[in-house]
Amino acid sequence: MKRIVALLVLVFISFNGIIAQEFQGLAVYESKTSTADFKSRMEGNKEMTPDMQKMIEERMKKMFEKTFILNFNKSASIYKEEEKLDAPSQGGGGGGMRMMSSIMGGGGTQYKNVKEKTYTVDKEFMGKEFLIKDSLPNYAWKMESETKQIGGYNCFKATVVLPASKTDFRNFRPKKEKKEAVSNDTTKTKDATKKTSFMDDIELPKDVTITAWYSPEIPINQGPENYWGLPGLILEVSDGKTIILCSKIVLNAKEKVEIKASTNGEKISQKKYDETIIKKMEEFSQMNQGRGGNGNMQIRVGH
Repeated sequence: MKRIVALLVLVFISFNGIIAQEFQGLAVYESKTSTADFKSRMEGNKEMTPDMQKMIEERMKKMFEKTFILNFNKSASIYKEEEKLDAPSQGGGGGGMRMMSSIMGGGGTQYKNVKEKTYTVDKEFMGKEFLIKDSLPNYAWKMESETKQIGGYNCFKATVVLPASKTDFRNFRPKKEKKEAVSNDTTKTKDATKKTSFMDDIELPKDVTITAWYSPEIPINQGPENYWGLPGLILEVSDGKTIILCSKIVLNAKEKVEIKASTNGEKISQKKYDETIIKKMEEFSQMNQGRGGNGNMQIRVGH
């Protein structure tokens, strides 16, 4: 711990002159979520052809592997997915995939102001634009003694346990198969292969353990997504399934980026937005169940 304190003091002194100026930086993050458990379930599904499995794997890879850009100064940041030219979608069954893409963490531009302890995110969900404005979460980080290097920067470990978000699809897990008791009454035997909805096959863990690696060598109270609150830029975040890793850092580039919050969309709190998403997910699941689970329907979000 003394080593950490000494390093922090040294770094903040050396950066004092830079911070006093119009300091600005850019960090590139690669986000990847493991899909091993979903792939395992697909391989065990005899009704799924190899072509169907390949198509779903490609779509999942697109959803679960993304690149984000974090532009930051000493008090605020904007975090946004790197723009890419997408190929037109092919085939049917896209309703469920579009639904999942909409709740896949990220989306729009996320603005964090650590001085005012607030954040603003503009998101589009099922054709409706929302502007989420709320207070930054107060993470009770536990400072660990472990260290490692990321891209040449000395990093320290910190952890925190958080309730799993019900609106972040990355937290969902396939339900474990339950073995039913064998009964002599064959009339009571259930069809184990019968499925009503995709939502019936997934579950949400109660908590997730977040592990962050931050570098005091970049003394900015920032990080990817909603993560912040450590004495240095967060270069890596992991919750066990999703890893967000910084792959590039540029400090004080000649071209400055305007760091400000978006103003587009219907203003809403995070709690209200989450309630809206959960309601529409339940609605989607019920409609999907009524149509045999094909997932090809549109949901209106507007009032």
